[in-house]
Amino acid sequence: MSDAARTYDVVVIGAGPVGENVADRTRAAGLSTVIVESELVGGECSYWACMPSKALLRPVVARAEARRLPGLSDAVAGPLDAPEVLSRRDAFTSHWKDDGQVGWLESVHVDLVRGHGRLDGPRTVTVATPDGGSVTLTARHAVAVCTGTDAALPELPGLADVRPWTSREATSAKEVPGRLVVVGGGVVAVEMATAWQALGAQVTVLVRGSALLSKMEPFAGELVADGLREAGADVRFGVSVVSAIRENGQVLVGLDDGGELTADEILFATGRTPRTRDVGLETVGLTPGDWLTVDDTLRVTGVEDGWLYAVGDANHRALMTHQGKYQGRIAGAVIAARAKGEPLDDRPWGPHAATADTAAVPQVVFTDPEVGAVGLTAQEAERAGRRIQVVDYDIADVSGASLYGDGYRGKARMVVDLDRGHLIGVTFAGPGVGELLHSATIAVTGEVPVERLWHAVPSYPTISEIWLRLLETYRG
Repeated sequence: MSDAARTYDVVVIGAGPVGENVADRTRAAGLSTVIVESELVGGECSYWACMPSKALLRPVVARAEARRLPGLSDAVAGPLDAPEVLSRRDAFTSHWKDDGQVGWLESVHVDLVRGHGRLDGPRTVTVATPDGGSVTLTARHAVAVCTGTDAALPELPGLADVRPWTSREATSAKEVPGRLVVVGGGVVAVEMATAWQALGAQVTVLVRGSALLSKMEPFAGELVADGLREAGADVRFGVSVVSAIRENGQVLVGLDDGGELTADEILFATGRTPRTRDVGLETVGLTPGDWLTVDDTLRVTGVEDGWLYAVGDANHRALMTHQGKYQGRIAGAVIAARAKGEPLDDRPWGPHAATADTAAVPQVVFTDPEVGAVGLTAQEAERAGRRIQVVDYDIADVSGASLYGDGYRGKARMVVDLDRGHLIGVTFAGPGVGELLHSATIAVTGEVPVERLWHAVPSYPTISEIWLRLLETYRG
């Protein structure tokens, strides 16, 4: 049986990359720390999201780029070796074993308790362990909820019997389905549609709205839709699923326009919901299943004495792994400072404020073409009442684009705040643009004056010369 009770300075619920970063920072500051995990140490990103999805997508994008290069295109004209791609994906997930991650926790002296952790009143977490026992963990200073999110499924009758794919099944499937219906138009939908179409599935994408990647600049979704269609996928807009049943191993999908589809699998990529329904929120005056509202120090608002933190996706600030890890570093520093009675640095760029969650959130979509975006879109800026200038440029007209082969298609946009004289948003779409994004993130985060950017000279011939062309266009 498990130990009955233990006391630590800090208790972290959830051992994904967010929880690991919190625990790493608090332990490095000298605070005793324990982390609780009900599944695999390393979390969603390591086993069902970032790592396996990018392992699936990299061969797809590499082949697409190679096919555009004379002298190489004929050599890659054939199909991908799906078993080899899936095998490499499995290696990226360590075959869904977390020995390496557990070893890392041990190396930084963070204790691990396996099992389902629930809050049980102030500063207390009760863990139901796999052996049927129970461990009560008490925190002297802080409890951090880092439980992330689950895939949100629509309320369709009998959907559970269909056994639909969510993002987890889409990244961990052991074989390529013959026909795959993807429901949704966001990042998970377009990335998984890209991967499975290239691996041999016949993919149909069903989008309720009128665009892919609707939270980004419109041209990004348009280019991705073009890429999917050219790869052989069927992309349909303005259509919703009203029914789904599984018969004889096939999924029969009913649409609101009266149409029907037959597929081997159906993937719902229709949003995320907080994994907070069963973590004991009711014992501290919060509502189970809610997103957890936090201040810029990641402390949950409305909880007496300020001991509870929510870090990563569960607080709904920015649902991306890199932003969650950033929050984890901030939260760890905050918890340590408060535990030691040290003053917090309240500067917007200080170590104790998670300001990047609103000012400059970068995101790369690993499709063909790639999309990279940071900051506000033009529409978002206008809604916020900013006086802006939108500057567009065709990346194909940059000399470095020719190195990517024939028929380069891409576009760049920067959004300039005319009153403050710096960038507040940048979007790139096209082959190879993901590696351009950090320069844009620095420009937006650092509020670098546009006139100063003029003296940041891009290397020739690279597609980073897009910066020069955007600035030339802005200056007229």
